[in-house]
Formats: sequence, C-alpha cells, structure tokens
Amino acid sequence: MHFGVYLPNFGAETSALALAELAREAEKAHWDGFFIWDHILANKNQKLPMIDPWVALTAVAMQTKRIRFGTTVTPVARRRPWKLARETTTLDNLSGGRLILSVGLGEPGDAEFEVFGEEADPRVRAEKLDEGLDVLNGLWRGRAFSYQGQHYQLDKVTFRPVPTQKPRIPIWVGGFWPNKAPFRRAAKWDGVIPLNKHGIWIRPPDLQEMLAFIRSQRTAKTSFDAVIIGARVTLGKTSADIRRSLQKLEEAGATWWLQALYMERNSLEAMRAAIRQGPPKS
Repeated sequence: MHFGVYLPNFGAETSALALAELAREAEKAHWDGFFIWDHILANKNQKLPMIDPWVALTAVAMQTKRIRFGTTVTPVARRRPWKLARETTTLDNLSGGRLILSVGLGEPGDAEFEVFGEEADPRVRAEKLDEGLDVLNGLWRGRAFSYQGQHYQLDKVTFRPVPTQKPRIPIWVGGFWPNKAPFRRAAKWDGVIPLNKHGIWIRPPDLQEMLAFIRSQRTAKTSFDAVIIGARVTLGKTSADIRRSLQKLEEAGATWWLQALYMERNSLEAMRAAIRQGPPKS
C-alpha cells in the first residue's frame, strides 16, 4: 500500500510556498504522495485565505524529486478541458512524470458553480466531466484529435508535447458509494476515491463490494488504484490497531491511504508535525 497526505487549499497560514515546504517534509518522511484540494470556494461564506492548487503544485514539483502529487479532486466541469490538458501535461513533464489527476463533479455546487453564474445541475456537471475526460485523454496523445460532444467540440486539434507518463497521466475518480454512476465512470480510468453517503471514508466490506462492481464494469487489464482517505486516528490508537486496520483495507483492495490533515489546516506547525510522523505503517 502507498501512503499520502491530503491537505486543504485553504487555511489561516496557507500559501503556495508553505505547501511546497510541507511537500518537501513529506518526501523526507517517506510519504509516497502529496495531494491538495481543488476548491474555488469551500462554501459561499468562505473567509479563510485560499490558494490556487495548480500554482501550488508547480512549487511542489520544483521542491521535490520523488513524491507523487496531484489535486483531490478537480471539478472538471468548471474547467476548459483544453486548458487543463496544457496544465497537466506541463506539470507532468516538469516533475518527470509524477502527477496524478483526481476528478469529480465538484462540491458544494452552490459555492463552486452557482455563485459564479455557472451551471450547478449535477447532471450537467456529470456530462461535462465525462466529455472533459474524453477530451483530455484525446489531447494528451499528441495526434490530431476531433470531438463532437454536447458541451465540447474540437476539430483536428493536435497538442504537443505529450505527458511523460504512458499511456497517460493517471486519472482517479471520486464518488459517493453506493451511487453507481461515479463508479461506472471510474471503471473507465485508473483509480477511484470512494466515500460513503455521509462523506466518511469507506469501510473494508463496502470497499470490497464497490471494487467488485467496478470489476464488473471494467474492460481494461491495466492496474487500478483504490484510494482511501481518512484521519490517522480512525485507524486506531495503538500500533497493533493501526496494523490491523491497514491490513483489512489492503485485503479489501485498497492501494493508497491518504491521511487527511483538514483539522490542522489553520496551523502550519500542526500540519508539519503530522507529516513528520511519517506514514501510519505501524
């Protein structure tokens, strides 16, 4: 199993430089991944300072050499997919092939879309997400690409250079289990970030059921990641408890554990201390 940290892109001491410093600390402490939320507003009454995660990830790429990194998750419906294709390719090449793109509908719909006069209907956001991923995947190939969708149309467009990673930058899809639509979507790509309907990390029995559903929908024979997000305390209080919890998750099919640092978001020192503890392997 791989281990990463999962941080908000807002907080009292949040800045691109601070996040780059934390990524460097994470690499030193032998974490495998560093993932930042991708919000414009966390809610309609957002007061805390907030930074752009893509600019911050550029700083992360420049300050690290080994660790994988990415957003968790990017609402593709509020992006122009061709602009996102350029950004992701540039960042993947800058980092030597370490980017992971996590995607979803984007929540909350009112803060991320409606407040700016954009379409907040989840059905429309889902359509744009699916079309946007098709466009991304097409433009990443470096060949003339045409697309005729309901929301996006391209005519013989070629993007170069192509990403470092082959066959593409990995795409992880977020969703709430037991809703089936996000997991049918995830089956087309490279990984899944599941939560349950209450927004809590998914438990091993539900993870097994969810992955069985994805396998029933999946045709590709390539590797597939199951990414679990949770606070360290949810794994247990003792080393033995933590080992048992991680073993159960791994046996159920989890390939990544992302440690959420949401509660530490207003203290750079608290996030630094949590990261320096290293992955919860024992």
